[in-house]
Amino acid sequence: MRRLSIPKSAGPLRSASKPAAGATRFAALLVAALACVFVTACRNETSTELPALGGAINETSVSGISSGAYMAGQFELAHGRIVVGAAIIAGGPYGCAESLFADMMPGPGSAFLNITKAINGCMLDAMRIWGVPNPQLLAERAARLAEHNDIDPVASIVSDRVYLFTGKADHTVVPAIVAAAGQFYRDLGVPENQLKLVANYDAGHAFVTESSGLSCDSTGKPYVVDCDYDQAGDLLSFIYGPLQPPSSAPAGEYLVFDQRPFTRDLAAHGMEDSGMVYVPNACRDPGQDSAKRCRVHIAFHGCAQNRSLVGDAFVRETGFSRWADTNRLIVLFPQAATAAFNPQGCWDWWGYTGRDYLTRRAPQIVAVRRMLDRLASVYRPS
Repeated sequence: MRRLSIPKSAGPLRSASKPAAGATRFAALLVAALACVFVTACRNETSTELPALGGAINETSVSGISSGAYMAGQFELAHGRIVVGAAIIAGGPYGCAESLFADMMPGPGSAFLNITKAINGCMLDAMRIWGVPNPQLLAERAARLAEHNDIDPVASIVSDRVYLFTGKADHTVVPAIVAAAGQFYRDLGVPENQLKLVANYDAGHAFVTESSGLSCDSTGKPYVVDCDYDQAGDLLSFIYGPLQPPSSAPAGEYLVFDQRPFTRDLAAHGMEDSGMVYVPNACRDPGQDSAKRCRVHIAFHGCAQNRSLVGDAFVRETGFSRWADTNRLIVLFPQAATAAFNPQGCWDWWGYTGRDYLTRRAPQIVAVRRMLDRLASVYRPS
């Protein structure tokens, strides 16, 4: 998660002091990575079908950290009609990495143009002198995409509640970038009382918990840190309003499911073969009673935080499941893949899956929406 797809030893994003050198080194490493074969660890596990649980699709929420924060924002705008809120943790404004010249480059060339802007402008805040990021222009870009029906109407976002978080010790995505994400939502028209920025913890580049993970100011695998702060509970409570207290321990079931049915016809989707979902006992059998339908929260991991690289730490240690148990909430943990061109398994926020990565046609957004549709469908025995 710490540096997009930069190998851990490279280190150009540890500090914002030499952004140009970091970007040059990143480009060289990225080219080298294209020639290597990335081997993921084998898992002795059986995946199942993602269950049909009759979820309340119009009360969906999203969250994400780092690349997952950008993906959460992209999914929210793509499907604003059904998403009621988002949590942007150590991430910046929608569309931040898109280069003005991306459309001039054939094939994957646009992604190469975007990556330098992504690192220097949308993580390190080293392009401020050139007006990057520019929340107002990005909001106007979103409005144009909505006018062309590439994403849902911007008006569907205005009622959302948006939680934002930045750690004081985060030198990977610096606080100014998260602040720009907040301004982006203001420029879209989201009222101030529907925005919450948490910036008072000495957290590194990581998901923050009350009692699990590394020391608070750490930045390292599995990118979960203990800051005596229940981030999962706070963001869910802000999005949905007052919640029942969490369970003392997860009582539901973590299911490993096959993601391939949701990506079968998608090219260059960058998704793993399997994902995970947490299903509380109360959400197993909704039948036809709409009052019993559970909401769905989609939690996007960050770079270097998928199951291939850190196991189930993001799924099990972040605290979502305890809140899900007592508040009729299904939690979906989709998984981006590690690959030669993306060895840290980042979500696509700079265009490596194609030029439609910001829209409803983006392969990863299509796949996750299909997963959501499955969870929202009602099982009917044949």
